[in-house]
Order: sequence, then structure tokens, then C-alpha cells
Amino acid sequence: MTTSTVRRRGLGAWLLDGLTDDSGSHQGPHAAKVEKTNSWWRVMCLTGVDYFSTLGYQPAIAAVAAGLLSPLATVVLVLLTLFGALPVYRRVARESFRGEGSIAMLERLLPWWGGKLFVLVLLGFAVTDFMITITLSAADATAHAVENPFAPSWFHGNEVVITLVLVALLAAVFLRGFKEAINIAVVLVAVFLVLNAIVIVVSIGHVAQNAVVVTDWWAALTAQHGNPVVMVGIALIVFPKLALGLSGFETGVAVMPQISGKPGDTEANPAGRIRGAQRLLTTAAIIMSTFLITSSIVTTFLIPQEQFKSGGEANGRALAYLAHEYLGPAFGTIYDISTICILWFAGASAMAGLLNLVPRYLPRYGMAPQWARAVRPLVIVFSLIAFVITIVFQADVDAQGGAYATGVLVLITSASVAVTLSALHKKQRKRTIGFGVIAIVFVYTTITNVFERPDGVRIAALFILGILVVSIVSRVQRSFQLRATSVTLDAAAQDFVLADADAYDQVLIVANEPDDGSASEYKQKISEERRDSGIPSRRPVIFLEVYPTDSSNFEEDLEVRGVVRHGNRVLQVTSGNIPNTIATVLLAIRDLTGTVPDIYFEWTEGNPISNMFKYLITGGGEVAPVTREVLRRAESQRSRRPDVHVS
Repeated sequence: MTTSTVRRRGLGAWLLDGLTDDSGSHQGPHAAKVEKTNSWWRVMCLTGVDYFSTLGYQPAIAAVAAGLLSPLATVVLVLLTLFGALPVYRRVARESFRGEGSIAMLERLLPWWGGKLFVLVLLGFAVTDFMITITLSAADATAHAVENPFAPSWFHGNEVVITLVLVALLAAVFLRGFKEAINIAVVLVAVFLVLNAIVIVVSIGHVAQNAVVVTDWWAALTAQHGNPVVMVGIALIVFPKLALGLSGFETGVAVMPQISGKPGDTEANPAGRIRGAQRLLTTAAIIMSTFLITSSIVTTFLIPQEQFKSGGEANGRALAYLAHEYLGPAFGTIYDISTICILWFAGASAMAGLLNLVPRYLPRYGMAPQWARAVRPLVIVFSLIAFVITIVFQADVDAQGGAYATGVLVLITSASVAVTLSALHKKQRKRTIGFGVIAIVFVYTTITNVFERPDGVRIAALFILGILVVSIVSRVQRSFQLRATSVTLDAAAQDFVLADADAYDQVLIVANEPDDGSASEYKQKISEERRDSGIPSRRPVIFLEVYPTDSSNFEEDLEVRGVVRHGNRVLQVTSGNIPNTIATVLLAIRDLTGTVPDIYFEWTEGNPISNMFKYLITGGGEVAPVTREVLRRAESQRSRRPDVHVS
């Protein structure tokens, strides 16, 4: 073995380290077994590095989007946060408590291929949200570093390079491991919120001492928009541009496995963990709403509008501008450092969200290669995408705001639709109406944002197209794999196969497509197989029947039931895919009995090409040859491979 081969294997083992769970249900940093859970308020800080860090750029983006109406539009946003998004996600936390979020609710409510495609589209928007969080946060961290008075002169003009370095450092953290993240998040969030509170309190003091800024603002606002009724109307129209302030809710439910439960919690109903998650969401929403309103007021009153524009000193860093202006360069530098750190770590929260979502769905759908379950290869892929986004947008915070808001709003809209459908399904009339109204508001907000900033949906469309193309290609390539995550034969099924293996040293299986279940059906089937395939008349056979279910599922837990029907022994199994399931059951029989079984089919009628597409879409089609191909790929030793007979 050459040194280069050893190195390649060593690199491959390092990249795929931790690839132990084949089910796809628990992947990424929030694994199946969380070794140490934490109090809800500590976990709030983990999601807070994403949610609270938006204070670094939200006031400036709001000022650019809404101008002098920013405070009024922010009040509308806060009302939607507290009375719209918060109730929605409190219900999501109760119904999707394993960290799968609202997408899992929709997956359960919308089965079959339509549901899978809808989930893939939502994943595209989720990836947009998290990816832009990484690049936008890093770009804003760069803006805070470049605008600091003590920053080296060479920082100016090298914003893209600095942002790429921050993204690379983020990737390095995840390639090494994401331990002690909560401890880091607690410190960063505590320091950042305290510094922001100081800046806002001092700024409010300056507003109180110089009340003329309020009258000047009102005069300018009246001159622009006329009477208060018009102002409120315009605020209702422009507030979707401030949707960045709604980020963090989906991450809040994604980190639920990290929250400590109560002694009475069960796997099916972790009531203590659910209450902790709801406290997390409520507390975070109240804190953020307070900061959003106060920061919007002081930045609008105290910062000239031209400073918010591209190239202005407050562009992307409004509160930092006030920190330097009213508390001096030393405090301003401390604020900048704190902001840079939390914005950079916000990217870590977003990366954790990506690593939590993507492996849960795509590999389980058969729509991603197996390595997509591992953390490190995904980190490399996501980091390369972040590099491309940063270069394309030239590390511009304002340019990425539309894509970020689109991703956030689509996820919240999907969550509101999910809880509305859930309430409707449970016949909760009042809640259905309430959540339905919230869903309509978010649909309006999303559509308005898309029309105002179509670049966001264009970027999301690229991610959606990429996911769909990769998913379809991967599903086709993996179509001949064994798909069962587990196979269980009940006591009767085991008795059937063990009896034949012991008595005849052979297990003969006849594949039967379930029809009316009558005695004549089985009599005719066995008569034809004995005649056409030459099965001895005295040799007992076992029928194997696959009952079709959702063919869009790629991975399944198979349960084989043994029943006696009209004197015939029958193995029954429910699955969305017939050939792969038959192959899996045959290998399970071989492993249980130590005898390689034989299976007998009859040829399927129809065009081979149409049967191929039928197999890919419905899991049926030309069963016999596909079963043989699955067996051939699964078992390389010919002597251990079950024989397939077709007549």
C-alpha cells in the first residue's frame, strides 16, 4: 500500500468521521444523543447569536428601507413578532420538539411526492436564509472592523478579502469540532446586549436633552407623508422591508434538543423541554422587540439620513456609529469588537442550522449521497458557496438584505401555514381562524418583500434549482441501493423460514402481487409457478407480498409479518418500494436462517421504458430484474446471493 493511498484513506476517514447514524433522523451538531443539555436561557444565547446579532445591521437596513418612517414600521414589525411569529413558533415547539422545525410538520401533513417537492423548495429557502446569514453577518463584521478609527489603512478596499477570511475561520471551527458553543454564545450575547443597552440608554439621554431632534424628525416626516393616517398606512406597506428583525425563530426550534427537560419527560411528550423552548422563544422575542424599537428611534433621531447610504459612516453599523459618536473611540472600539465577534459567531449558528436541516431530509429522501450525512464534507461545500456569494455581492450588507429577508419570511410563512393546517386537522376552529389570519399576514409580507426586492427570490431560486437537480440525479443513482434502515421479522415469519431451512436446507419464496386475497388467487399462483418454474410439488413454498405505501420515501423500517391465508404461509410487508424491499427481505432471511433463499417471479407486462419510470416514481414497474440488480449490488459473493427465477 502506497503512502499516498494511506493519506487518501486517512483524509477520507477524517472527513467522514461521525458518520454513524444511517437513518438521517439525527445529524449535524444536534445529534441523536446530546451528551449535555442546558437551561433554556443558555440555549437561548445559542440561537441569540443569530437573532440578537441582527442589531449590528438591522437599524441601518431599516433606515435605508423605510427612511424617516423606520420607527413606525418597526412598531408594526414588533407587533407581528409578538402576536404573529411568536404564537406560531410556540405551537411549532410543541408539535415538532425534536429540532426538525416547521418543515417536519409540513412533511407529515403533506405526504407523497407533492409533499417531498414542497419540502425541497422550503429547504431551498432555508439554505438561502442560513447561507446569507453567514455571508451577511461576516460582511457586516467586516464593515465594523473597517470603519473603526483604529483599523489599519489597508482594511479599506479589502472588504471582500477580510470577509472571506472570516468565513474561512468559521469553516475551520466546524472542521475541528463545534464543542462548548453554548458557553461561548452566553458570553458573546451577554456582553453584546449590555453594550447595546448602554449605547441606547445614552442615546435616549441625548434625545431627551435635545428634544429639537424629535420635532425636526416629525416636521420632515409630515412634509414627506402628510397626516398621521397616511404615515401609518405607508408604515404598513413598507414594514416588510424590515423583515430581517424576524430572524431567529426557526433556529430557536432547531436547537430544542439542547434544552434540559424535566424528570417526567418522555420521548413522546417531553413537556419540560417544550416549556423551556417556549420560554426561550418568548424571552428572545421580548428582548429583541425592545431593542428593535429603541434602536430604531435613536438611530432615526440622531443619525443624518445621508450617513445610512452606501459609503456613509452609519451604513450597516448604525448603533456602532452612535457608540463612537457619544461614548468615544475607546468604547466604540470595544463595541465594534463585540459586534464583530457575535456577527462572526452568528455565522456559526447558521452553519449549525444548515448541518441540522440538510442531513435530516436529503439523504433520507435518497436525494443526496451518503457523505451528506457527515459534518465536515458539508462544511466544505457550504463554505465554498459562501465564498461565491461573498465575491458576487462584494461583501455588501445592503445588497444581501433582500435575499436574507426572503428566506426568513418564507420559513415563517410556511410555519404559519403548518400550524394552521395542524389546527384544522385537529378541528380547533378558533385556533384555525387565528393562525389563518397570521398566515395571511405573512403571505402578504412575503409577497410584498418579493416584489420590492426580487433579488432575494432569485437567489433562493438558484438554491432550489440546485437542490432539485442534485436530488433527482442522486435519487436515480441510488435507486438500486438497499433502502431499509432496519428489518424485523415477527415470530410467525421467523417460524416459517426457519422451519423450511431446517427441514429442507432451502427456503423457496414466491413473489405474489396482492389481489383479492381469495383462496383461488393463491391456488392459481402456486400452480403456475410449479408448472413454469419447475418447483417440486411436494416442496413447500412461502408467499411474499409487498403492500405499497408512500413511494416518495427512500428509507424505511421494514416489519415482516407472518400470516396463514387459506392454508398458505404468507410474509407480508408494507413499503413504498417493491423490488428493493423484496431484496432486503431475502437477505434478512439468509442472515437469519444461514440458508440462501430462492425467489420466483413472473414477468411484468408493459413497455420496459415505461416500467423503468414507473419504478422510479411509484416503486413498482419491472420487479424481477430490478430485484436481481439490487441483490447483485448488495452482495458481491455469488454463492451468498439469493437466486431470482422468472417465468
